[in-house]
Amino acid sequence: MIKTLTKATEQTKVHTRYFNCNGDRLPGVTTVLGVLDKPALMYWAWQCGMNGQDFRKVRDTAASIGTIAHLMVMCHLSGKTPDLSIYSQADIDIADNCLLSFYEWEKTHKLEPIYLEVPLASDVYGYGGTPDFFGRVNGELELIDFKTSKAIYDINYYQLAAYRQMIKERGYEFNRARVLRIGRDANEGFEERLITSFNNEFLLFKHCLDIYNLLKVMKRKL
Repeated sequence: MIKTLTKATEQTKVHTRYFNCNGDRLPGVTTVLGVLDKPALMYWAWQCGMNGQDFRKVRDTAASIGTIAHLMVMCHLSGKTPDLSIYSQADIDIADNCLLSFYEWEKTHKLEPIYLEVPLASDVYGYGGTPDFFGRVNGELELIDFKTSKAIYDINYYQLAAYRQMIKERGYEFNRARVLRIGRDANEGFEERLITSFNNEFLLFKHCLDIYNLLKVMKRKL
């Protein structure tokens, strides 16, 4: 049985809240990794300014396109029709390029989903997250994170390591994960990275989680 989010939740994934088995609220993977320095973002914001662009508008447009592209891919995989009524046609047109890039990649990959954007939590370590895809890819269990960014970054591997732990706690043993970047520009195609070792990536994530939790304790004492 494929587990997926409802249509309403698909459009508001950013607001997902995570809880452990006792009902305690947990931080999300993206929030935890927010403790890492991101110099590339500072350079990007500076470059926007040099080009006479408001980086906030550029950021919001990029986020909207990414959301649409994810929704299109998830609905394609689950056999649903995406509701795009709240988005601009210009953003939808760009997201269509991402979907075409995904179609091109999918031609040589048979996907059998088990989880599609299902919120999960780790009761062992105390965090939550929403992996894009977990299931069989050409017959092997695999975790996939779909990206519409300009590049694949190291932080993407840390995300996958954290997601893998949550899925392992549900009884699945596997050692394959993939970052699949689907291009926004026409004819850009796709880029991918296959990960089969997660020890260092998950260790780094756990250190980030320790820092996040410690900062939270320290803020309470102020």
